[in-house]
Amino acid sequence: MSRIGRKPIPVPPEVQITFDGSLVQVKGPRGTLARELHPEMEITLDEGVLLVTRPSDEKRHRSLHGLTRTLLNNMVVGVTEGFHKNLEIVGVGYRASKQGDTLVMAMGYSHPVEIIPEPGLEIECPSQTRITVRGIDKEKVGALAAKIRGVREPEPYLGKGIKYENEVIRRKVGKTGK
Repeated sequence: MSRIGRKPIPVPPEVQITFDGSLVQVKGPRGTLARELHPEMEITLDEGVLLVTRPSDEKRHRSLHGLTRTLLNNMVVGVTEGFHKNLEIVGVGYRASKQGDTLVMAMGYSHPVEIIPEPGLEIECPSQTRITVRGIDKEKVGALAAKIRGVREPEPYLGKGIKYENEVIRRKVGKTGK
């Protein structure tokens, strides 16, 4: 049996979950998330605990079991606590600032790079070299952080670029190092 799939999901009292066929809607203090889940997975809500069960031990059902549980857990955590990703800018002259809702970055190109977040996502710039992406949908937060990082990925020789906060850049030796 799936180790992740059989774990129960604790549902806080301020979270409301509604099922409409295969559509699951989760409402909480931070907002509302809705997602279409696989109709063959059985989801039960009992005394503040969500359980996901699978109909059989087929390979397809086994692979969907853990996925369904993880998606539901991310929805519950998102509407209660939310998600965030921190990015760091490394390099002389590279900086970021916020103008309204837009993130404006000077990354060594001939023009500033502007990124406008989707509704439901928020970008913060606590300093010129730090960026924080916040939101309730884990998938969208990760996608926006990856888009920001893709503006100038860290290079392996000097480590300059945009990297995740805890990312380790594998460094290469230059021409002179033998």
